[in-house]
Amino acid sequence: MSKKMHWTGERLETFVQNETTVEHLHRYALAMELAAGKNVLDIACGEGYGAHLLSAMALQVTGMDIDAPTIEKAKAKYQQANVRFETAAAGSIPSANYEYDLVISFETLEHLDDQVAVIKEIKRILKPGGLLVISTPDKKNYSDKTGYTNPFHKRELYKDEFEALLKSQFKQVQVYNQQIAHASFFSAAAATGLDRYTGDFEKIEKNKPAEPLYLIALASDVELPVLPNSLFTGNSIVEKALAEREKMVTSTFTYRLGHILLYPFKATRDFLKK
Repeated sequence: MSKKMHWTGERLETFVQNETTVEHLHRYALAMELAAGKNVLDIACGEGYGAHLLSAMALQVTGMDIDAPTIEKAKAKYQQANVRFETAAAGSIPSANYEYDLVISFETLEHLDDQVAVIKEIKRILKPGGLLVISTPDKKNYSDKTGYTNPFHKRELYKDEFEALLKSQFKQVQVYNQQIAHASFFSAAAATGLDRYTGDFEKIEKNKPAEPLYLIALASDVELPVLPNSLFTGNSIVEKALAEREKMVTSTFTYRLGHILLYPFKATRDFLKK
């Protein structure tokens, strides 16, 4: 049976091509900028694509996930000298104190009950001055506003709760907003900053405050780097998704039957055109 038939939707895997793919790849793109020459831990790494991407910049990457079969697949798929995978829970990391320069934890917190214990554990294994990059859904816009209930989430956080949780262990915290956008992009080598427009045929607004679906935070005990406003172009993801959908449609019995039934008419039309 195919991977898709067994996919629950809980973890992003590399055969998935959708908006979630763009969101996750954007997070890792930013993390790669911060990983250069560092010893990095990717918590809840899933099937390992993130650790693989980080390894292009990092000195060493460790991917950890609580699901042993998933980790075994990651070990088989990504065999690189500076990448290793371990089975471990986010609240009980089998690492020495002060081992990592950078810890990545994307879309993990909301799956856990004891979130304070996880942040304390991350603080324990980070080197003094080390950096945490962590993301979670914004409960206000992810659940409250939409009425959606994610069956895999145990405790979602509002922005102020997320920030307070991180500040309980780290002196410096900066929260960024992330949202998916269907957009047009203007750029030039000499341009700086990023203006955002939104609207319709009735009204256009400039730099209207965003309503983020996800929150991305940097946390440390030292001065934080400033991440620029950024855009991840998902054109290749959309093209793959459309190609996959077309493949699924053309492989169905009804499509093939219709093609057979219409073939004599198409053949007659092509003959008459000659």
